[in-house]
Amino acid sequence: MSQATWDLLVESLWPITLGAVRGTIPLALMSFALGLVLALVLALMRLSSRWWLSGVARGYISVVRGTPLLVQLFVIFYGLPSIGVVISPWPSAVIAFSINVGGYAAEVIRAAILSVPKGQWEAAYMIGMSHRLALRRIILPQAARVSVPPLSNTFISLVKDTSLASLILVTELFRQAQQVAAFSQEFMLLYLEAAGVYWVICLALSTVQGSLEKRLDRYVAH
Repeated sequence: MSQATWDLLVESLWPITLGAVRGTIPLALMSFALGLVLALVLALMRLSSRWWLSGVARGYISVVRGTPLLVQLFVIFYGLPSIGVVISPWPSAVIAFSINVGGYAAEVIRAAILSVPKGQWEAAYMIGMSHRLALRRIILPQAARVSVPPLSNTFISLVKDTSLASLILVTELFRQAQQVAAFSQEFMLLYLEAAGVYWVICLALSTVQGSLEKRLDRYVAH
């Protein structure tokens, strides 16, 4: 590696990392948090005895899982203005990613709730808990432990998917790499560096996932 190439890598690392800190990570965290709230609502709707609630949730999940994230992003940012709804790039990305996470995470949460033994419900009812209280204090903490690995994978995928936001002019990690690459004409080098930064972020998230699993293990009935 020549000195000029090394200097370019060092100089470009800061703006790319800054793009991750200011763009990629906040975008992923905000979208994931909103998506989880939506996913919980959808999961409870799917488990509802009311057929119309379950049907609405099924339809939503089917549409989200059956269409590409890029198409969803473009519909919100480029499609809605055609009917008079204009949303700026950042909120458009948050909405699209949250909608997508909600559709995928809903099934994860639903499966986790169903994995809790029915005896846990019965025990809660025997000590006088209502359905809602049993869900909040007994069932959801146990379901959380079961859902941590798949939800962590969903979040890691979301961190990588935020690179799609560069297509609607959101300044994040990959867009910063694109800008530096366009200026220096070192596309391969800069894109590989961006890939390396994504990799480091995902490694850190995997470590957090392992720690969280250990903490939640105490809530699981053995």
